[in-house]
Amino acid sequence: MLPSAPLRLLGTIACAAGGVLVFKLLSLPLPWLLGPMFAGLAGSLARLPLQPIPKVSAAMRTVLGVAVGASLTPALLHRLPDMALSVALVPVMVCLVGVAGVPYFRRLCGFDTPTAFYCAMPGGFQDMVLLGEEAGGSPRILSLVHATRVLVIVAAMPFLVHTIWGRSLDAPPGVSAESIPPLELLVMLACAGVGWWGARKLRLFGAPLIGPLVLAAAASLSGLIHARPPSEAIVAAQFFIGLGVGTKFWGVTVAELRGVIVAALGFCLILTAVSVGFAEVVVRAGFARPVEAFLSFAPGGQGEMAILAIVSGADMAFVVTHHLVRLFVVILGAPLAARAMGDRRP
Repeated sequence: MLPSAPLRLLGTIACAAGGVLVFKLLSLPLPWLLGPMFAGLAGSLARLPLQPIPKVSAAMRTVLGVAVGASLTPALLHRLPDMALSVALVPVMVCLVGVAGVPYFRRLCGFDTPTAFYCAMPGGFQDMVLLGEEAGGSPRILSLVHATRVLVIVAAMPFLVHTIWGRSLDAPPGVSAESIPPLELLVMLACAGVGWWGARKLRLFGAPLIGPLVLAAAASLSGLIHARPPSEAIVAAQFFIGLGVGTKFWGVTVAELRGVIVAALGFCLILTAVSVGFAEVVVRAGFARPVEAFLSFAPGGQGEMAILAIVSGADMAFVVTHHLVRLFVVILGAPLAARAMGDRRP
């Protein structure tokens, strides 16, 4: 018999906190993000009675939306034309991933066509599961494949950024709350809450990130705010977003570990090869520095990539712009491409 929901919630948070402690003791990178993520993964695979908390994870993404929006300053607007050529490569990358991924999942892994198609699309976790289920795909397989993709990429990126480019990943996420004027904190809070609510009403993809981002960008450009959300809020966002990724594996069976997750790991190799290739093109063309290019074309979750951009001291606006374009292209283009391939279901 499972414990009550409140006890499961407390146990889940304690498990995540233990992950933070282990990562800190071992001096591993990003303890507040990777610690809860791996603790949640270990607890899920051990079938501990964990309690996923998707609403809290979604609420924490509003913090990242405000952080990205606050980085959009008038000086940055003058740089947008410089990003155009790099951003134009994102749809090409998405197409190549699909061309390689669909046959991989369909022929080598034996997935049905709708499941294979939406497994291969490097979009947001929830969006791909919903679109794939509507097309007749398996929501369980879709969930595991995309959860594995996000987990592998988010786990690998910090180590690669640290070992290849020597980034310490300890850039301050922001100033403390006491250093920000109370009025600006209230504006940020309003951007987070109203932006999320408005984006949900408009049925926008990635509503917890997009809505707050738009309002915070308007507040930043108009001079209402002059800093990112306080460091305490960004640390909390890392904690709950990392935990959310790990607990997506709760209830995984041995058969799924042998089949679906192994297939997803193979797909991660395809994603890595394609994304590294495009990042190399961007660097050689002089469009961006290596870290920014690498983070921009790594097909992880937009929230997780925003966190990595913050802690690595990368150009967060450049990185997040590429990921937003990727999600926009996938969410609008995937259903059209599926219909062109013969899927006539709504």
